[in-house]
Amino acid sequence: MTKPTSTRERIVAESLRLFADRGYAATSVAEIEAAAGLSPGAGGLYRHFRSKEEVLASAIREHIERTRKQVTEVLEHAKQYEDRPLEVRLRMTCQAGLAKMREEQDLIRVLFRDLDQFPHLVAEMREGIVNPLYDGIARWLSEQPELADADEDWPAIASVLGGAVVNYWLANESMYEPPTRIDEKRFVASWARLGMGLVKRAPAASS
Repeated sequence: MTKPTSTRERIVAESLRLFADRGYAATSVAEIEAAAGLSPGAGGLYRHFRSKEEVLASAIREHIERTRKQVTEVLEHAKQYEDRPLEVRLRMTCQAGLAKMREEQDLIRVLFRDLDQFPHLVAEMREGIVNPLYDGIARWLSEQPELADADEDWPAIASVLGGAVVNYWLANESMYEPPTRIDEKRFVASWARLGMGLVKRAPAASS
């Protein structure tokens, strides 16, 4: 993620960090201004946004736009690895998913802590970030040469595999350690092995 340069970008970045750490309601406009390098309480935030809620909405929409670009770029970039074994590609995909969760950790914290107050923003996140990520997984799986003959419900498969990544990260984040202390390397390896089960097996030769 590039470092914010403009005042507006700093306000958005710092507000999201504060909302994640303290909660939306507990974060004041003056605190956002101070964190963004403005004079607290002087009204500098209002030169760029009409309200604190608009800052939150802008943060979400900027993350949505970045995610859309990332999904497109990652799918395009993945084509150069088609000569590698499928299990390696699956591991790379799982690792990319975990990296995306870490990148969006502030936004995820805000989602679970505060966004029930703003159902329209939840809908924007669902349609702008969550569903495109699952759609990207489904599309990537369906395009792998080894899975070309597999007659699968790829969106449903993506919801299972993608949901496993989300659950692993959330459990680690909320309980300070992964489920049953399975480290990330073991999780990624097992996730890839499950994905390998989608490969159509040749029928066993009769004796």
